[in-house]
Amino acid sequence: MIIKSLELENFRNYDTLHIDFDKGVNIFYGDNAQGKTNILEAVYMSATTRSHKGSKDKDIINFKAEEAHIKTILDKEGLERRVDMHLRKARSKGIAVDKVRLKKATELLGLLNIVLFSPEDMAIIKNAPSERRRFVDMELCQLDEIYLYDLNNYNKIVNQRNKLLKDIYFHPDYRDMIKIWDAQLLSYGVRIIKRRKEFTDRLNEIIEDIHAGLSGGREKLKIIYAPHVKAEEYEEKLKASVEKDIRLKMTSTGPHRDDFVFISNGTDIRVFGSQGQQRTAALSLKLSEIELVKKTAKDEPVLLLDDVLSELDANRQNHLLNNIGGIQTIITCTGLDDFVNNRFKYDKVFKVENGTVRSEN
Repeated sequence: MIIKSLELENFRNYDTLHIDFDKGVNIFYGDNAQGKTNILEAVYMSATTRSHKGSKDKDIINFKAEEAHIKTILDKEGLERRVDMHLRKARSKGIAVDKVRLKKATELLGLLNIVLFSPEDMAIIKNAPSERRRFVDMELCQLDEIYLYDLNNYNKIVNQRNKLLKDIYFHPDYRDMIKIWDAQLLSYGVRIIKRRKEFTDRLNEIIEDIHAGLSGGREKLKIIYAPHVKAEEYEEKLKASVEKDIRLKMTSTGPHRDDFVFISNGTDIRVFGSQGQQRTAALSLKLSEIELVKKTAKDEPVLLLDDVLSELDANRQNHLLNNIGGIQTIITCTGLDDFVNNRFKYDKVFKVENGTVRSEN
């Protein structure tokens, strides 16, 4: 899989933009706040339907316009595919693949697999559990349509159950309705718990060797899935938490509170690891994500590196850049010094300045 071209209209600070990518390493360089990350955001949205920044569609559209467009041309197994995305301030987005409109935005997932590595990801180990859940969910949703379906329905039911819990304060007779939502919550929740466990097991098969190489063989990394509740205990604990949930007006038990623990040489590095250990683990996680996509989707993902080289020391830079060969990579950075000084191979260079992009080779 490669991205051949990207066209933007009224997207962030770009009125119009057309970029032809190389199938190898593409570098976008320039000062901060010139629009480099906006290009990666558009590519990411073409694969996942959403901004990696968590931005709403109306905030992505150029302030001078009411609508924005993204057009992405892909080469998938020798066939050209086209993704059109139409963002509107007052309505939900419209998406078409090969000029055929999708009924649901989630139908796009899986066509283009993306692995994004940003400075924020460097802190995924030490951040809140929601960040680690988001990482797992985003990867699983790209690779597994059933998981996506289960997760979407689970989240909807949690929200509906929470609304009911708030309503019970004013309408105590609504209490019996909790059982209706709990039955559905269990159905989807148990499948999510089992799939997250399988995902963690597969990731561990890959990450051990990658992390050993990054740490010079000094560390052995393992990811432990820490479900808030085990699948076989979920029903019992959900029933036991009803009084607490009514009091708190929120659902306190379930996979929406799961976590993932990173253990290096027997130590929880979120709590006791150095910043260097945490960054190395984050890099191992991203490199493992690439390999997992290759094995699961039988395809190579497109790698997006958003100004992440400035966050890594020379050794980690070398390891990252030496391990991305063979897959299309789009890199943003403030300058080319790291590439020139270390003689890293790159195929196409773009200068980004004040909302304009110029190819330099």
